[in-house]
Amino acid sequence: MTVITDPFFYLVAVPAVLLVGISKSGFGAGFGALGVPLMALAVPVPQAAAVMLPLLMVMDALGLKALWRDRDPDLIKLLLPAGLLGTVIGTMLFGVLSSRTVAAVVGAITLVFLALRTVFPPRTDAPRPPAAVGFFFATVSGFTSFVAHAGGPPMGFYMLPLRLPPLRFTATMAVFFAAINASKWLPYAWLGLIDWTNMSTAVLLLPVAPMGVWIGVRVVQHIPPKLFYRLFSLGMLLTGSKLLWDGLR
Repeated sequence: MTVITDPFFYLVAVPAVLLVGISKSGFGAGFGALGVPLMALAVPVPQAAAVMLPLLMVMDALGLKALWRDRDPDLIKLLLPAGLLGTVIGTMLFGVLSSRTVAAVVGAITLVFLALRTVFPPRTDAPRPPAAVGFFFATVSGFTSFVAHAGGPPMGFYMLPLRLPPLRFTATMAVFFAAINASKWLPYAWLGLIDWTNMSTAVLLLPVAPMGVWIGVRVVQHIPPKLFYRLFSLGMLLTGSKLLWDGLR
């Protein structure tokens, strides 16, 4: 079995997988996009994304089992087709746009969004964002998820203003990204990212995946909504800063 042997890779990969696992519960979902950038400190971004994909599938299965009944079916019907369109765009542009360019754009947009929310905080009586806004950001999310498993921040742009209860927010995000991740397998294989080294390395990291999901699911069931959204925003801040740094350095 051929695996990545660099000890530094595992030093960054274990916390990366834990963060993504926690994000799969919805708790700290903003932190989930840090997974691939952390791994990319040791290996190229496409390889980091390929190693993470099987782990995401395991986490998705665990998250769906715990959260499926709490999803918002109407939101899923709106967002999922757009997200799948984003993965198609990602497949077509994979060899054209560098992963660093995508990282810089996603990071910059994330930070601008958070700045606007800080300067102009949403009112409790603010109208629900139009469906077209949701379709747009879900498409962007599908694209950034395909390139670097960084779909959380774009989805947060639309989902945060909805002010859903934490459990419904969590479940809706979990179902959306489970479907998006399942759609990546054939394109990743076609692009040559599915190989024995990446898949064997993923198997070594597999025991870490359920730990993160378990931690996140337990916390999200008891966390107050206000604290939940503050932590989500903090995750987006750290993610946006890291992605922008990776893209510009």
